[in-house]
Amino acid sequence: MSLSSSARTEVYVLAVGLLESNCYLVVESATRKGILVDPGADSERIMDWCRLHRAEVTLILNTHGHGDHIGANGILKAKYEVPIAIHREDAECLPDPLLNLSAYFEPASSPPADILLEDGQQIEWSGPPIDVLWTPGHSPGSVSFSCDGWVICGDVLFRGSIGRTDFPRCDLHQLHKSIREKLMTLPPETVVYPGHGPATTIGFEMENNPFLHLG
Repeated sequence: MSLSSSARTEVYVLAVGLLESNCYLVVESATRKGILVDPGADSERIMDWCRLHRAEVTLILNTHGHGDHIGANGILKAKYEVPIAIHREDAECLPDPLLNLSAYFEPASSPPADILLEDGQQIEWSGPPIDVLWTPGHSPGSVSFSCDGWVICGDVLFRGSIGRTDFPRCDLHQLHKSIREKLMTLPPETVVYPGHGPATTIGFEMENNPFLHLG
């Protein structure tokens, strides 16, 4: 069942890997063209999942460069012959398990990015344009993808919590600024799809998330 209620896009989620990172499949309903967001592991499961939803994958997007979100990039890029897109500030993480923080638990790497994303960019595909929101703090190049009443935000915002900032290259003040200026300005009914755990809404987090009032 699709998580999204829109007539234009269908959003599906699959938790993958040791850290149960959320991989998202965004499908344009009419054409079945699809985008994979954060395929972190379990490439065979992801391919079966895409077949189940009759999706023709046309692009891989990464919200950030940590290993649990990029680990299946290479196999899926080769399978579907599609580009990989990530913000330029996290691009160097893709091939380097030390930089992408996977070296000490399940080393992961990815081919280099084909597309370097910028804040304010719009990703054109068969569905409604996807807005790229630069939301650094959890990592320098963390981005959120906003479209059609939903936002996929990686490890920036969670239901009742926010992303970790105890890793190298994190910044708590910057994370709060990103959430306040880029996410909390979205309509309250916007559905938030995080990098781990259940979906939420902007309105729910504005009212209930205790971490939003600490920065």
